Amino acid sequence: MSIKPNTISISAEDIQSNFNEVNPGLTKKEAIEEAHRCLYCYDAPCIKACPTGINIPSFIKKIASGNMKGSARVIMEANPVGASCARVCPTEELCEGACVLNNASKPIMIGDLQRYATDWAMKNQELLFKAGEPNGKSVAIVGGGPAGLSAARELARLGYKVTIFEAKDKAGGLDTYGIVSFRLPQEISLWEVEQVEKLGVEIRTNCQVGKDISVNEIMDQYDVVVLAIGMGNVPMLGIEGEDLDGVYDAIQFVEDTKTKPLTDRFVGSRVAVIGAGNTAIDAATCSVRLGAENVTILYRRTAKEMTAYQFEYEFAKQDGVEFRWLTQPVRIIGDEQGKVKQLECIRMELGEPDASGRRRPIPIEGSEFVMEVDTVIKAIGQTRYVDLIEAFGLEHDNGVVKINEETLQTSNPKVFAAGDVIFGDNQGEAMVVSAAEQGKQAAYGIHHYLFGRKNESSLAG
Repeated sequence: MSIKPNTISISAEDIQSNFNEVNPGLTKKEAIEEAHRCLYCYDAPCIKACPTGINIPSFIKKIASGNMKGSARVIMEANPVGASCARVCPTEELCEGACVLNNASKPIMIGDLQRYATDWAMKNQELLFKAGEPNGKSVAIVGGGPAGLSAARELARLGYKVTIFEAKDKAGGLDTYGIVSFRLPQEISLWEVEQVEKLGVEIRTNCQVGKDISVNEIMDQYDVVVLAIGMGNVPMLGIEGEDLDGVYDAIQFVEDTKTKPLTDRFVGSRVAVIGAGNTAIDAATCSVRLGAENVTILYRRTAKEMTAYQFEYEFAKQDGVEFRWLTQPVRIIGDEQGKVKQLECIRMELGEPDASGRRRPIPIEGSEFVMEVDTVIKAIGQTRYVDLIEAFGLEHDNGVVKINEETLQTSNPKVFAAGDVIFGDNQGEAMVVSAAEQGKQAAYGIHHYLFGRKNESSLAG
């Protein structure tokens, strides 16, 4: 999309349509034909490549035979946020990347088939599971994102009385608020929330632990706690001009596009996004859909070091997003009204690897230059809820909670943790599907801790 300032106007309806889901999904005919391509491997590498261990040949065979509820159940049994993951998982790197047909033709469209089955369940308002017989134990889950929902779903099936404490007005976390609508509409995540609620899980929204309810109250009132608080907003850049009108936090920016009326403020504008992770890509592609004339991602390293998925990178390029590598912003310049006008940058070169293993960017003296911009969006990672972690008295490393990797139990035996709060320092993976698996494992860890049972054999249907 390229829009000349003051020459083309975009209506609110046009902008809204830009946020419609990009992938229309498979038709029934396409889904059945694709399902019949599957070899239904006995020792399927696609299952091993899925962090939640979905029995992929099984759910695909059920599509082929017309057993849609059975297919959806197989998916959601393994992955309580399987409908969202069908849209946002990096399938090229996971299940589809492991498909044996990669060597012969092209891999099975596993993600699209997973979406087809879960979409069917949503449209038919299917309740796929039921709560287990009450076992007399209660669990508080702090955070209602993918990890918290997954833990809650499994715990409810094991007979626990579960309460989720969610700071926002809707549960779903990243899936509800942090992934762009044209990839993951809110109604998908909210259906997964509903599946959990219908098992008798209480979700207290607009309830911030440490403010609306104390940590001590939670610890006193519940037998066990699951900490699934994710991460916070984007940290400060630490440069002049961050307080100017037109500087945005990428996390909040994406959330606003999912929760507030879309406006024409960005039409014809020039946007600079700082960072090159998946959130930066989301901010850039959102800006394009809001009508920006020019959108540029600035990254102080090269494409080789960026953390965004390859398919996200390709998607952004198709949207016309420009990438400037080895570029570091050093100052945001405003006009007389306090609005963003320019962005001063310096060119970088790569030196020796730093603690992350990536080569350290070094400024090139005298290479400063100025870009004309109207908006700056910060997407350089996320902060940690260190104060809350410490309020629970947990051992951590710069906000990464330390756990027993087998049980996900923290330094406090009564507290388990899952999701982004344990991601970092080679611990866990920052993916929705990984958070879902960690939520399940936390539930099983709790069951073992309280009842000595190591597996999920007692799960309700």
